[in-house]
Amino acid sequence: MSSTMLILIAVAGIFGLLYLVIRTKLHAFVALMLVSLLVGIAAGMPLDEVISSVESGMGGTLGFVAIVVGLGAMFGKMLEVSGGVERLAQTLLQKFGEDRSQWALGIAGFLVAIPVFFDVGFIILVPIVYGLAKKTGKSLLYYGIPLLAGLAVTHSYIPPTPGPIAVADLIGAELGWVILFGILAGIPSMIIAGPLFGKYIAKKIHVTVPEYMNFEEKEYEKDLPGFKMIAGIILVPLVLILLNTLSTVIFAEGHIVREITTFIGNPIVALLIATLLTFKLLGTRRGYTKQEVQDIATKALEPAGIIILVTGAGGVFKQVLIDSGVGEVLGQMMAGSSLPPILLAFLIAAVVRVAQGSATVSMVTAAGLISPVIDILGMEGPVLGLIVIAIAAGATVLSHVNDSGFWLVNRYFGLDVKDTLKSWTVMETIIGLVGLGVALGLGLFIS
Repeated sequence: MSSTMLILIAVAGIFGLLYLVIRTKLHAFVALMLVSLLVGIAAGMPLDEVISSVESGMGGTLGFVAIVVGLGAMFGKMLEVSGGVERLAQTLLQKFGEDRSQWALGIAGFLVAIPVFFDVGFIILVPIVYGLAKKTGKSLLYYGIPLLAGLAVTHSYIPPTPGPIAVADLIGAELGWVILFGILAGIPSMIIAGPLFGKYIAKKIHVTVPEYMNFEEKEYEKDLPGFKMIAGIILVPLVLILLNTLSTVIFAEGHIVREITTFIGNPIVALLIATLLTFKLLGTRRGYTKQEVQDIATKALEPAGIIILVTGAGGVFKQVLIDSGVGEVLGQMMAGSSLPPILLAFLIAAVVRVAQGSATVSMVTAAGLISPVIDILGMEGPVLGLIVIAIAAGATVLSHVNDSGFWLVNRYFGLDVKDTLKSWTVMETIIGLVGLGVALGLGLFIS
């Protein structure tokens, strides 16, 4: 089949995916699976090979992602149920004081979203925003935007959140580099989109606690855990994964230190250690029975299931593109572009994000499309971490009415659509653009 036809098939597949998700409201998992099958058939693959590509794409992706996302979900749920999230926020607010509470909320969001899903972290901490706004008379956005920025930055850039984990696996990036670059991109993103933008937009849009939000401070059955313990548990997997990456740079292959850090710093082992720590330190040691801990862990896997399936479907889409030859032709075309691969990855993710709303779908789709370019250009090592950050940045910008996060903020802050666009959408776009800027800047020094 000619290169032109294969490109047309790829383009038709992408637009077909967007149509199914946007117009027919077909679930992203089903849409990705259906489009993958149709692309393989249209490209002339034998039917049995199409099925083989589907199986290998799903299995190859979920072998890693399912374990990491599942462990991360249980890790985060124990922090949520034990009151660890609340402890982090309360302690930071006490340390920073009321005058610098914006910064405390931004940092709290940044730390909380490492193990806890974005929407869960927001719902747990939004009563603190309500309380501060009522006490000071300032706009909810003055405190809410920094919290949202902290949550959104980590949710987008720093594993073990599902998005960057999925992209890293699909393009073969090492998680240690993703964490390092995610922190480097995330800190300035949080500062600019959070306290700085929050202070500005609060002067333009004054909103008070919505009358329909009858909030009360959440009561926990047990005393809140200690701040140092919570911060330590959150940092355990990040430090172990980073040590793994750094040891490959410092020590030669076969060195005993490198062998040990490679094992304990593997994301699966690192997250398993962190999860077991939460079961013990936040669970049984604090009075929960083994059955209660098991029930909490089981409950955590419910929201993780759909993320795992969508990521697996992204792996199927990528594998079918490769096996059908469509990916190679598409990759050759994109590799011949004058745009840097980092910018190209950002733009692909941004286009899908604006069209269909879901950041996760945008990430896995962009990763599937950019992976042939990576193979053709022979890219490897740290630069792949920058590609992950660029894709995450593109999947963050321009959140609007087709994004569930848009309506979450709209409801909890009592904003109309226009003001949600001026606040939430602009904040998300700042995060994405700053992240892209950092990735491009670092790309000048990393080949």
